[in-house]
Formats: sequence, C-alpha cells, structure tokens
Amino acid sequence: MKILRTPDSCFEGLADYPFAPHYTTIKTADGSDLRIHHLDEGDTDAPIILCMHGQPVWSYLYRKMIPLLVADGFRVIAPDLPGYGKSDKPATREDYSYNLQVDWMNAWLRANDLGGITFFGQDWGGLIGLRMIADNEERFERVVISNTGLPYNPDTPDDVVAEVEDFRANKPTPTLPEMMQALSGGARAQAIAFAYWQKFCWETEDLPAGFLLSMMTEQRSKLAMAIDFAFYRLGLRKLSPVRTALAKAYDAPFPDNSYKMGPRAMPSQVPTMKTSPSLAAQAKAWEFFSQYQKPFLCAFGDDDPVSKGGDLPFLDRVPGTAGQPHTTIKGGGHFVQEDNPKELCQVIAAFIRANS
Repeated sequence: MKILRTPDSCFEGLADYPFAPHYTTIKTADGSDLRIHHLDEGDTDAPIILCMHGQPVWSYLYRKMIPLLVADGFRVIAPDLPGYGKSDKPATREDYSYNLQVDWMNAWLRANDLGGITFFGQDWGGLIGLRMIADNEERFERVVISNTGLPYNPDTPDDVVAEVEDFRANKPTPTLPEMMQALSGGARAQAIAFAYWQKFCWETEDLPAGFLLSMMTEQRSKLAMAIDFAFYRLGLRKLSPVRTALAKAYDAPFPDNSYKMGPRAMPSQVPTMKTSPSLAAQAKAWEFFSQYQKPFLCAFGDDDPVSKGGDLPFLDRVPGTAGQPHTTIKGGGHFVQEDNPKELCQVIAAFIRANS
C-alpha cells in the first residue's frame, strides 16, 4: 500500500491548536505500517471522552471543545481518521472503505487499550465509531451522537438505485451550488440527494475542504464570501486575500491533491442503498444496538438538512436511549462542534454525570 504523510511544517502556526501530537502505528491487512494521530488532553485518570470527526475535517474540529471539557474534569482523546489530519494517508481510492476504516480504528483503539469511554461522534465519526462500539462493547460506557447515523437501507427501490448509479456514472460533475441545492431538499430521494455530494467529492480533485468549512461555519460579510467564491471559481482559492485562518487549518493536511483521496473517496462509501458492500456489517451493528442497554444520547443540531431525522431510528430502536434528555443543539449546523461547542460540551458533561 502506498501511504503518504503530511509534513509537520504544514501544521505550523495553526490558530487555536496548541495540542501535543500522539501517534500509534498499526498494521494494515497487507502488512503496511499506518500511523494514526490523536490528541490526548486532560488528567490521565479523568473520565475519557473519545471525540471522533468526519469528512472532510480532522481533530482541529474539536479545538473549541477540548479546553471546555478538560476544565470540567474530563480527559479528551480525539483521533484523526486515516486519510485526514496528521494521520497517514493511503494514496489510492481502493484503500478506502467503510469496513477498512472500522478495522483500522479498532486496531488503534485496542493498541491504546482505552476503556471506560464516553463516545462522541458526528458525521463519519459516528458511522465509524458506532461500529467500533459494536466490536468493542466492553470498552464503552456511554454514547453521544450528533448529526450522524448508522445507515442501513436494504429496501432501496430499484428505480432509485438505477437513477443514482446512472447519475454517478454518466452525468456531469455537479457544481458547488448544484450540490448544495440538492442536499437542501432539491432532489426527490435522500439517496439521490446524497449522490450529488458523493459525485462532487469524488470528481473534484482539488476538494476545497477549507473553503467548504469556512462557508458552512463562519459568520462573514457577503463581500468577503463573494471574494472567496470568485477565487474558488478561478481555481485560485488559496490566493484569496480574505481567506480565513479556519480555511487554512482545514486545508493544512493536504499540501497537494494527492493527499486528498480519503475525503474524496469516503462519501461514496456511505451505505445509502441496498447495493452497499457494507450492508451486512450494518445489519450486524443494528442487531447489536437493538439490544444496547447502556446510556445513549442524541444531540443533533437544529439546522442540518443532511442528518435531519437521523436521530429517530436510534430513539425508536436502541433501548439505552429511553429516559435520556435528548437535546437539539441550538444554532447547530452540520458541524455543531464549530457552531455551538459550549452547549454541546454542557450536554455531554451533564449526560456523563447523570449516568455515572
């Protein structure tokens, strides 16, 4: 397996990211060494909160939450998924699958011998982390999820499958505005809407992670956004005179396009249809959670069209959700860690103490 490693120099001078790196090397199925980075902040004897990120971000997403949770008496561990952040980056599309990411993170978890964990996951952090819990039940005591899911769609209509497959194989790459319109409800089925994101990510070699996060999470003037968008349209977004520190930080792991295979490939691995290669593993995970008695909390944002309603299957099927104070995070878009970290930290801390 060809594996890339982002030079440390790419991460110099990041705003609000003073955390020391920690590294764990695991073996892949072909015997390659894969180095996974994580943050580990707080007293080593304090209760552990494992915070997992999604796509196209990295542990920088938790920079606002970590100081709050540590000050509240917790130890926070935040890994970078392989392909993201300071972790190694397998270089080809075939290196990335849902099942492989679960295998790699299971190996990381066991190598670090973590236990007594409260899990928090959002986006792909939830998809991968929930499978880790099913595979390592004894290491986890509580679960909090936000804007994520455990997709399992064994009954996708054949016409939807055909439409998605035709769109992904034959239609032009959607523009950024077209993709955003589809995700906001402009397509007739969820699988079709999400196919716009899948196709946009896979066919955009220079996936603009920093620009996307700035657009989604920062409050900026219309003029600044217009200037940034103009530079993006010209293929010169990194030269924008109004490019923000946040945008630079989310671009930092990717010094050139060869490092971006993880963020480009992973959306296509979301099992939105019955043809997904991870369908059997998802079914097994749902069998596990349908009997899961440990405390389980949903804290979804109030303004995320991608995951809207994603809490309902858990509330309906997971016994551990009963009687818990499920919360809607106000002002929380898809990346609630950026949009309202204070309320999210308060919700997590209160949940842990109420279920200690």
